Amino acid sequence: MTPTPPRPAAKQTSGNPATQAQIATSVKQQREQKRQQKLAEYQKQLAKRRRSKLLWWVAGAFVAIGVIAAIVASIVFAPTPPPTLSPGDGDGTSIEGVETFQNTANHVEGDVQYPQTPPAGGDHNAMWLNCGIYDQPVPNVNAVHALEHGAVWITYDAAAVGDEELAALRAQLPSSYVVLSPYEGLDSPIVLSAWNAQLKLDSADDPRFSEFLTTYWRNQNAPEPNAACSGALDAPGKQ
Repeated sequence: MTPTPPRPAAKQTSGNPATQAQIATSVKQQREQKRQQKLAEYQKQLAKRRRSKLLWWVAGAFVAIGVIAAIVASIVFAPTPPPTLSPGDGDGTSIEGVETFQNTANHVEGDVQYPQTPPAGGDHNAMWLNCGIYDQPVPNVNAVHALEHGAVWITYDAAAVGDEELAALRAQLPSSYVVLSPYEGLDSPIVLSAWNAQLKLDSADDPRFSEFLTTYWRNQNAPEPNAACSGALDAPGKQ
């Protein structure tokens, strides 16, 4: 006769209904707690991503504002371009105070005694002065040759013209065919000279300053009106 195998032991459970309810409640609480933890972690990660996006937007906005500000500043604070002029006809009879002369135009060596101070034409050195701004006096014999090519020579008394007025002078100058330099012995604070023409002024804001420039800049009645004003002599003090 085959022996009967032993039966497995029965699972021990509490027979107390209150205990069973407490265990079920505890399991539910654990599950809910885990769910809440997962939800909190998800919300934390979501908030982190939102903050990151916000920071990128803020940074991008600041960069855009900086670029716009730089563009505006470059426009607002950019130096004023020099005025654009057309070659003048050399007829300054309508400008009050303009003196006109008759001067020769020979190439010579050595110094020349000029009848005007500063010179407004006359014999001169074969090498012309390069047009531009100088902070030292320039040689007469070379500057006169620049006048022969149609340049306007603006001279000023350094003791009578301050930095602000000098800046006002420079702001009115075209980019070429003009010489600006101090000059000793002037009887006016500012003197504008072209070939065979001259105007003496007390200040840079005199409206006749621009009138003279318009009339005599690249004067077509100069002896050599279309000759160069560069490629020759840079005197000391050229800026």
